[in-house]
Amino acid sequence: MAASQDSGLKNVVWQRIKTEILGDCRKPDEWKILILDFFTTKLLTSCCKMTDLLGEGITVVEDLYKKRQPVVEMKAIYFITPTEKSIDCLVNDFKNKPSKYKAAYIYFSDVCPDSLFAKLKTCQPKSIKRCKEINISFFPKESQVFLLNIPDAFYLLYSPHKEDDKESVLESMAQQIVTLCATLDENPGVRYKKDSLDNAENLANLVEEKLVWYYRMDEKDQFKIKTPSQLLILDRGFDPVSTVLHELTYQAMIYDLLTVEDDIYKYGADRMSTSKDKEARLDESDELFVKIRHKHIAGVLEEIPKLVKEISSNKKEIEGKLTIGNLSNLMKKMPHFKKQIGKQALHLTLAEDCMKKFQPHLEKLCKVEQDLALGTDVDGLKVKEHMRVLLPVLLNKDLDNYDKIRAILLYIFVENGTTQENLDRLIQHVKIESDGDVLKNWKHIGVPIIPRSSQRKPTRRDRSNEETFQLSRWTPLIKDIIEDNIENKLDSKEWPYCSECPAAWNGSGAVSARHKQNTMSRDDRKTMSKLIIFVIGGITYSEIRSAYEVTQANKFFQVLIGSTHIITPRKMLDDVKDLTKLRAPKDTFTILEEV
Repeated sequence: MAASQDSGLKNVVWQRIKTEILGDCRKPDEWKILILDFFTTKLLTSCCKMTDLLGEGITVVEDLYKKRQPVVEMKAIYFITPTEKSIDCLVNDFKNKPSKYKAAYIYFSDVCPDSLFAKLKTCQPKSIKRCKEINISFFPKESQVFLLNIPDAFYLLYSPHKEDDKESVLESMAQQIVTLCATLDENPGVRYKKDSLDNAENLANLVEEKLVWYYRMDEKDQFKIKTPSQLLILDRGFDPVSTVLHELTYQAMIYDLLTVEDDIYKYGADRMSTSKDKEARLDESDELFVKIRHKHIAGVLEEIPKLVKEISSNKKEIEGKLTIGNLSNLMKKMPHFKKQIGKQALHLTLAEDCMKKFQPHLEKLCKVEQDLALGTDVDGLKVKEHMRVLLPVLLNKDLDNYDKIRAILLYIFVENGTTQENLDRLIQHVKIESDGDVLKNWKHIGVPIIPRSSQRKPTRRDRSNEETFQLSRWTPLIKDIIEDNIENKLDSKEWPYCSECPAAWNGSGAVSARHKQNTMSRDDRKTMSKLIIFVIGGITYSEIRSAYEVTQANKFFQVLIGSTHIITPRKMLDDVKDLTKLRAPKDTFTILEEV
């Protein structure tokens, strides 16, 4: 299991599990078995390791769905989702004599429906010692990132074939967001970005209703006052540019250009003098990765050799340009050096692999993308003819279709839509007649494609004085929104409230009659203020980076950002293309099922 984090969401979730589950039923010198289903296994893997569980009296972890040997002398803790499948497996363990375990302590990750709860009555009498709802049904992906992990939500929410599924998907998403708030012990003010699809508005209203219900139930009918936090909900169409642009910061570049599955990057036998393939896990257990993940690739390539030279006592051995090749030779000569700089060597490998993908053709493409995305060139001059900027990309035979499609989309976005005739020409030019939906289907997520839209684009913050790389001039729109919100500059007509905004966010001490007056000073309130951003339909790594950057720049605020899933440009294009395809119907909608 993953290493625990000292701070952030992962640690908050682990502390809650430790207190409300493991500590709730712990007795001195008594070992227990922990039984998890697919969802809760993934949840614990994200926030603790096996040694943490051993320290809490857990001797073994078992899979609920797999065949397990009876251990009748030991008690079992069941941390499971309240689904029919999970409860049926639990009931089966205690239906007959002798039971599989001495007793059961049951903890549900979410609210258990009465119909499923009633099934527990069929268990052997007195076998169930405890039964509680813990309310943690989200994943802490990073210290400031949470996921609901329902990628199917994109298809179910935006496909024209799935209009009937929207309500159940939004209900499930709202419930999971409320468990996030509960885990943080926050009752935030809720706002949403107004748009044509109404997904954000509907989800925001559902979240507020469920927050009211949760805190009334939790506080014995006494409504918990709004805490100094705020939740902003947006639909994915608010910033299509950031979903397709080539991002040149380290983490985003890795996931865009290299093959990474479940956060694991595999590299070949010729690396680091070993005959076996190596695997690199890209998560917060790697301190160096955390340090450099949001840096520009140029900064990463500059910093890693410096770190290696700082560690090395033999400076002469590593004089000159440091590459993975001469680093590998150095480790052969000095075996003790290998362990010291293993992480540096890994990330030098990753950075060089990114640059191999980038340097042949993408450098020129990135300049075009930046000019189209911003509508201005590197000198700040307005681009007068966007088609003239796009044309060299379309004529470049070295670029693959995905890269050309990304450039075409940026052209359409900056033009705020195009004509049918022009779209047909663009589709023919890149020879994707059979896959034209990858361009056309953006309309289903609220992005103007045909015809041109007269809708005014959002006014961007002036960043002309900020130092940037020429190929990284674009700033994700989410960063403007976060900073505007912190400065109380969001227009309430564009960003309506579903609930009263806490005083820490409206620049005054005013509160509604419904809430008790908060007597803390404004600075005290801000010291503990959280801004939670939720984007329906996926977030990008550049948007995640923006959340960290704003947090680092503001001592009074912590920004948490989440979504249904994390998207890469290729995944986004594939998901958009598939919106108009028919899929086999599922019997029911579930948060997450075993695969």
